[in-house]
Amino acid sequence: MDMTDTFQHHRPRLLALAYRLLGSRADAEDVVQDAWLRWAGADATAIADPQAWLVTATTRLGLDRLRAATRQRLDYVGPWLPEPLHIAADLPPAPDPAQVHALAEDVSLAFLALLEQLGPEERAAFLLKEAFDHDYAVIAGLLGHSEANCRQLVHRARRRLQEGRPRFCADAGQHRRLLARFMEASQQGDNAAIQALLHANAQLISDGGGVVTAAIRPLLGAERIGQLFWAIARRGGTHPARLGSVNGEPAILRFEGDHLHSVTTIVVDGDRIARIYSVLNPHKLRALVTAGDAGASLQ
Repeated sequence: MDMTDTFQHHRPRLLALAYRLLGSRADAEDVVQDAWLRWAGADATAIADPQAWLVTATTRLGLDRLRAATRQRLDYVGPWLPEPLHIAADLPPAPDPAQVHALAEDVSLAFLALLEQLGPEERAAFLLKEAFDHDYAVIAGLLGHSEANCRQLVHRARRRLQEGRPRFCADAGQHRRLLARFMEASQQGDNAAIQALLHANAQLISDGGGVVTAAIRPLLGAERIGQLFWAIARRGGTHPARLGSVNGEPAILRFEGDHLHSVTTIVVDGDRIARIYSVLNPHKLRALVTAGDAGASLQ
């Protein structure tokens, strides 16, 4: 393969790495484009392992951008949530119960939001090891740390992420049923029904980015969340909604006119909803799906 064909062959893997590293579709695409520019200007005869060269370039470019983004996000208005990579107007196919989802395929908003708790190098080390199965010698070379230090970075990341995961995972059917019931109850502003679906200490995190109205702090507790949706419905502020998918997981899509207003996903712990993530910032939702794509089945 020539240089262009080689890059295109590896591009999906590079984009997957950059997206998990940055949590932003736009930033990930910029990083991959920068990697292409470096690749196009390199001496192909001096590159023994194209994949290793490209992963190294993408990781280092991604880390530089992540360090800058981490500083910028300190000034972000309200909570920052990942920018969806893919939004579809239909529910994803029901998974095979016997299928085991590898971490490499996990790009849920919840998982990416948990990754935000990690420092840039901790995040990179964890993803390279757990999602892309690099050995510690390679990771050490990429990050400029010793193998022992990289092992410690990955160990700390695993521990911190585990603390944020549900204690009791629900199956796919239960997850969909709870999401559908939550959509119906929130559209109606049914405070009691919403509270019945939530853990007492449930959390709602919404990202408006200062562009649209959204809570500027996480909302804690089933009672407060139920009251919020009751108040929105009472003011006539609900938007037509339907079930779709975000990054391959079931989600609520809400529309304003013909355009996507917000996407909402949930984390289920046992038989109740533990966390709700809503992305409302229109800059993160542009040109991804329209009401026309969603058809007529809007609630």
